[in-house]
Amino acid sequence: MCKGTELFSVQDKVAVITGGGGVLCGTMAEALAAAGARVAVCDIYETKAEEVAAKIRAAGGDARAYKMDVLLTDSIRENCDAICRDFGGVDILINGAGGNLKDATTSPELKFFDLPLSALEKVVALNLYGGAILPCQVFGRRMVANPAGGSIINISSMNAFRPLTRIVGYSAAKAAVSNATQWLAVHFAQEYNPRLRVNAIAPGFFLTEQNRYLLTDKETGQLTERGKAILAHTPMGEFGKPEDLVGAVLWLASDASRFVTGVIIPIDGGFSAFSGV
Repeated sequence: MCKGTELFSVQDKVAVITGGGGVLCGTMAEALAAAGARVAVCDIYETKAEEVAAKIRAAGGDARAYKMDVLLTDSIRENCDAICRDFGGVDILINGAGGNLKDATTSPELKFFDLPLSALEKVVALNLYGGAILPCQVFGRRMVANPAGGSIINISSMNAFRPLTRIVGYSAAKAAVSNATQWLAVHFAQEYNPRLRVNAIAPGFFLTEQNRYLLTDKETGQLTERGKAILAHTPMGEFGKPEDLVGAVLWLASDASRFVTGVIIPIDGGFSAFSGV
């Protein structure tokens, strides 16, 4: 292995991924395992987590599945204990759990004034508390004791840079994730272990089950006006593919980013750089 490759190595590191049964985080899990990491795939849907873990094992990697509800601290603690028993510790934490709800999204049928508080609370709780803060509390307590520190990677969003229309709760929650990422980076470095880093990636527009109903027509499969507008404002002219996230994740997970903490990295095909003119 050349020195350049060694710098980006995650060989034998233990990576925990919440929301690991999803398309984007499942791809991250597979990439980390292919690079030599030992992976704990965590998801509220145990069958989805096991599908990803089984795929990794079939390819020769080391992975186990865990049923975790990121909104329940006890569930996170129980799984953290189990993962540390199974793997011996945690070096990398990717907080990938998150999502939006139709009831927290404005539409011709549902005006902003009528958005139910319960739906907004669920979206904020899932993306901010379950999607960042609670796992950082539980796994972070273990990771600060690592002599070599570690890497926590949160999942922010383009909405944190430029809030999009209609998805008020999700946009606010992801902006809070970016802020919490910076706060945690400073707090861990100053109070506990300067080698425990906290960063985030901010994916642009990827076609997933979460946003497909907004970007494509359910019956025809063609782009909606919203989908067309997104591509018109994306200089690279396409939606992202799950594997487009892998390079930044491997960089942030490895010693190649040793002196990087508290940053939010857009992976968006140039969307955040384009003024529209």
